[in-house]
Amino acid sequence: MTDTPSKQSFYSEETIRQSLDEDEASLAHSDDEESGAPTETVSPLGYHVDWMSVIFLNVSRTIGIGVFTTPGTILKGVGSVGLSLIYWVVGFLFSAASLAIYLEYLSYYPKRSGADIAYLEKAYPRPRLFVPALYAFTFVLLSISSSSAIVFAEYIFAALGQETSAWNVRGLAVGMCTFVTLVCMANTKWSLRLSNWIGMIKVVTLVFIAILGIIVLNGGISRVENPGSNFRNAFSGTSTNLNGLANALLKIRFAYVGYENAFSVANEVKDPVPTLKKFAPLSLGIVFILYFMANVAYFATVPKEVIMESHELTASLFFEAIFPNREAVVALQVLVALSSLGSVFASTISASRVVRECGRQGLLPYPHIWASTKPFGTPLAAYALRWFISCVVIVLPPPGDAFNFIVDLQYYPTAVWALLLTVGLYRIRVRRQKAHAPSSAFRVWDSVAAFALAVNIGIMILPWVPPEGGIYGGDVSFFYATYCIVGVVIILLAAFLYWVWFSYLPKRGQYRIRQVVDKLSDGAQALRTVRVPLHALAEWDATHDEHGQLILPTPTSPEGYHD
Repeated sequence: MTDTPSKQSFYSEETIRQSLDEDEASLAHSDDEESGAPTETVSPLGYHVDWMSVIFLNVSRTIGIGVFTTPGTILKGVGSVGLSLIYWVVGFLFSAASLAIYLEYLSYYPKRSGADIAYLEKAYPRPRLFVPALYAFTFVLLSISSSSAIVFAEYIFAALGQETSAWNVRGLAVGMCTFVTLVCMANTKWSLRLSNWIGMIKVVTLVFIAILGIIVLNGGISRVENPGSNFRNAFSGTSTNLNGLANALLKIRFAYVGYENAFSVANEVKDPVPTLKKFAPLSLGIVFILYFMANVAYFATVPKEVIMESHELTASLFFEAIFPNREAVVALQVLVALSSLGSVFASTISASRVVRECGRQGLLPYPHIWASTKPFGTPLAAYALRWFISCVVIVLPPPGDAFNFIVDLQYYPTAVWALLLTVGLYRIRVRRQKAHAPSSAFRVWDSVAAFALAVNIGIMILPWVPPEGGIYGGDVSFFYATYCIVGVVIILLAAFLYWVWFSYLPKRGQYRIRQVVDKLSDGAQALRTVRVPLHALAEWDATHDEHGQLILPTPTSPEGYHD
């Protein structure tokens, strides 16, 4: 929303008081770009994120149901056990390189939560708010927990031995999303604790699977015949199909998504740079070891051909091969459901901060509502919006192609933002070098940044490779790359809306868009857009800074000021 300021408001006492806020002025001066949302030097959300929460926000977000399902999909794509294991290593290396990119951004902007939206704002300050606006539009529209909620509901019913229908699954999925949202709304500390506890259960589960795999390899479980046979000719059957290899690489890429989750709450960490510098890589290392050992356990226990031909969870095949009773399968189903629940907790917490940052940048109507943390010290509006969109996607699309398509829509825009973030880091480096800014607390090796850039470019290209079955041979019944095309269209639609709001309407209305800072009683700050008439534009720009705060004359003596 925009307001039209009166001429008198240019010199209001409130504006003058804001301009004299020394902390904000010094912080803005230290930044390489004064544009963008104001930095909240004291987090209005509190400081509940400790080192353990950093670890498990990442671990819980990354380890969803992928580790139970993806190994079989990867094996089908690459054709051999050996190459499948190499893919998991490659996925780890790429994630580590991307994590280093985030750490360098954090070293520049340690007091900014929101991760991508905050970093894109700094990397691409011109045109004003253009890239952040594109990101905000796609994130708010596509960042949902619907698929994890559906998986949770399906596996709870399976564990209970009850028949499912579209509506009872949807009902339980909506109920789960509602429960998570209410807990997160009510108390940040307890939502983090629940996320941590569920994350610990995930880790213990995968450690248990890894130990079972070691026992199998040593011949300790008689039910498993010929253990480890998959490793004798590990590269036998390696596929030469480009699409299968490409799709497997994409699935590996998204299996590691979540390694950057804690960066969304960076301003809620008391000492963010050293804390995330130490524990974010640790969390990724934990995930990689668990992923790799779980794959070794699966391949040690279940014949390769069975994994490739089965439509069941790879983990289900593993448990069925070791345990003869149904109780073990039920236990696995409960663990998969808990894993989905943990992912929803971790993603809901982080996504709420991203939505809040979108609002703080003035990219959503009524920024003060999104920035506010009253009455519970949590971003209620951001949680409510995410809950609403997730529930709509759960309830409205029919099961099957339509639902899968909507879930897949987020993948291609995510790849676009990852590429822009990597390129943006180079832009920031150049600007800081020209400004003779001091060196940061962390700097990515150039070779690592180049590797991340190359992989991100590859991920932009790979989805367009046609599947082996032709253009209708993908995982939906229609054109295989439809989700890529629609993802691009959504970004273009966001660009069109930006042009309408920031260019077309101002030209027709004879005004220009500027921003002012709103400071709320809870300590939150947000940018609000205002419409400045053309006849007052020169005076506004001459007397206000990037944040719309009045530029006071510099005092030369106790008696007066100079121009």
